[in-house]
Amino acid sequence: MSAESPRLPLASPDIGPLEEQLVVAALRSRRLSLGPLLREFEALLGERLGVEHVSAVSSGTAALHLAVRAAGIEAGDEVVTTPFSFVASANCIVYEGARPVFCDIDPVTLNIDPEAAAAAVSERTTGLLPVHIFGYPADLPALEAIARRHGLWIVEDACEALGAVHDDGVAVGARGHLAAFGFYPNKQITTGEGGALVCPDAATKARVDSERNQGRAPDMGWLDHVRLGFNYRLDELSCALGIAQLKRLDELLAARARVAAWYRERLSGIEGLGLPCPDSAGARRSWFVFCVQLPGDVDRAGVIERLRARGIETKPYLPAIHLFSYYRERFGYRPGQFPVCEHVAERSLALPFHSRMRESDVDQVATELERAIGRVRAGT
Repeated sequence: MSAESPRLPLASPDIGPLEEQLVVAALRSRRLSLGPLLREFEALLGERLGVEHVSAVSSGTAALHLAVRAAGIEAGDEVVTTPFSFVASANCIVYEGARPVFCDIDPVTLNIDPEAAAAAVSERTTGLLPVHIFGYPADLPALEAIARRHGLWIVEDACEALGAVHDDGVAVGARGHLAAFGFYPNKQITTGEGGALVCPDAATKARVDSERNQGRAPDMGWLDHVRLGFNYRLDELSCALGIAQLKRLDELLAARARVAAWYRERLSGIEGLGLPCPDSAGARRSWFVFCVQLPGDVDRAGVIERLRARGIETKPYLPAIHLFSYYRERFGYRPGQFPVCEHVAERSLALPFHSRMRESDVDQVATELERAIGRVRAGT
């Protein structure tokens, strides 16, 4: 089996006839940017989340960058965030000359630990940037209490969490904070590339809409740019794809939850294997990936190689951001500072996961994973 074309890839977007129909219609319209589909996509996403103001942009990273700018970040500020995330959640802080201050994570949810976050706040801290990791809602009520106590803003990285719900019944992204979503092809819905930012009010959306379009004036006049801006627009083809995906969101979420349930059932008997935490109280995860934590005595690279040889793609997910070369060299982070994060990062493994997986696919992954763990342990 070729390692370049695994039979069971890590992710695969769920694209159907409606997506094809709407994208072709967008092509035929000849209006490929800044057209009516942008406004329709934003309105549909806002309706789904229960919010009024949404700005669609070119990526989740772009949404995060515009979010911290809208929050008022300045050079020299400190922002408390998690080291267990995709690197964009920290990079967006660095883009503006500020410093990401990492703190450790909860060993169960893998989200930022509110007690650790509170301990990391200093006189230079201006904001908190929690991540709803792997689609599980972060403890926003606890973080909101910290923010109120210290006068901090909150930006939510919800790029992995469309469809997730907090234990008080509020949708992730709908608590009144700036909240960024991402729509890369492995996400719950995809626009190819793309993202969106939930804004707390109309004035913030107007600013974000301007900044995503090179800082143009509110009337979109070509002759005046009223602020520093970026090319963070989302094109009409992407919006057409996103509209179709949003119309199918319940179907896509249910399919991913079904695959996750199969995995949980098949993997529960593997000794020492850590599974994603179940939903607790009223909180509901939106399944982005299915990541396990390998037993501590098992070499992860060996498991990955054996699964690859059987046509199953896996990936270490996620590395600890503070141990990346750039962050160690620029900010002085070092191993041992965040032991829970580092322990999880050393053991985590993402398995093939998407809405079109069959039960037989999950059976195969589970069987081969158990076999690979056993062979690595035995040294065969």
